[in-house]
Formats: sequence, C-alpha cells, structure tokens
Amino acid sequence: MGQQGICEIFHKVGSGLPAKRFAATFPPMKHTILAFLALGVGLANAADENKKAVDLKAGDFTFKVAAPWKKEKPSSRMVAGQLSHEKGKDVVTKFYFFGAGQGGAVDANVKRWIGQFQGTPEVETTKVKYGKTKVTFVFAEGTYLDGPPFGQKTPKADYALYGAILEGSSAPVFIKSTGPKKSMEALKKEFKKLAGTPFPGKKPVEVDE
Repeated sequence: MGQQGICEIFHKVGSGLPAKRFAATFPPMKHTILAFLALGVGLANAADENKKAVDLKAGDFTFKVAAPWKKEKPSSRMVAGQLSHEKGKDVVTKFYFFGAGQGGAVDANVKRWIGQFQGTPEVETTKVKYGKTKVTFVFAEGTYLDGPPFGQKTPKADYALYGAILEGSSAPVFIKSTGPKKSMEALKKEFKKLAGTPFPGKKPVEVDE
C-alpha cells in the first residue's frame, strides 16, 4: 500500500483533515523506515564491537582492544600491555606505565623517540585534548635503530614509529608502535582511534601548546 492509500485510511477513520492535506503532513514512510533501520544497524554494530572488546589497563587509562587489534603476552615486565595487528603482523605495539611520578616530561620522551632513528627522520607531532586529558602523537619515519635501550642496535631502513603519550593525573602512559613503513601507514588511523578509546564520546581537539 502506498503513502496516499495509508493517508486515505486515516482520513476515513476520523483524522479530521482532508486527505490531500493529511498526506502533506504525514512523513514519507519509506524514508522513516530506512532511518529506523539504519539507526538499529548502527546501534547493533556498536554494541557488538563493545562486546568483543577487551580491556587493557595502563596507569589512569583503560583502553578498549578489539579487532583488528589483538592482545599478546608482554615481552617484559616493563611493558603494561602488548598488541599485534591483523594488517601488519610485523608491527609491534606496546604500552608503558612506569608508576606514579615516573616517566619523564612529554617533550623529553618525544626527543628520545626521534633519537631512536639514524640521522634525521621525517617527523610529525600533534597535540590534542580529549576533554581535559592531553595526548601527544608522534609519527616518525626513517632508518630505525632496533634493539634494547642499552644493547646492540640493528638499523632497519624504511621503518616507522608511531607514538602516543597520554598525560594521566599520576604519570604519563606511553603507546609505541614500530614496524615497516608500508605496514604502519595502513594502520595510522586505527592507532589514533586506539589511543582515544579511554575517552568514549569525546572527540580530539587539536591544541597549539
């Protein structure tokens, strides 16, 4: 039955409005149904994603880990959490929290990350706020010097480091992803999204400081 037919039925049972006038005030049924269906699908997808997500706690923040990310066993006691990624099996993502009052200044850690490259890497830094929480993103590309802090380093050309520093009330939390440039570029947006999972419903606002 079309919209006009439905409107005529309402008119016959006592709408009090002429059929043509009532048809003008009645919303298109097709559009209304589609809108409700889209809303239902969106809510179902969000609920399904939250159901599948697992928590990763680091410092003051609880991150939601869901596909294509996957929790892995931390490589050392210094690592608060470790992830792999479906798009880049050669990418390693680690979370660090060194305790209240520890971890150092944000700018000093940014310089330390950049210093893990040979020569002068290409670097992009962005500072945002999720509500009152400041987050600094670092994206660096070049020849990465892979290895333990005080051990032998292995130069890896065409590598990338993506970092995020979340300024908690007690101390910062660090997220660091490293891997081949091509693999890293495929998950840049997802890295940012992961860093923002402790702040549901809040959008990042870029700041100059």
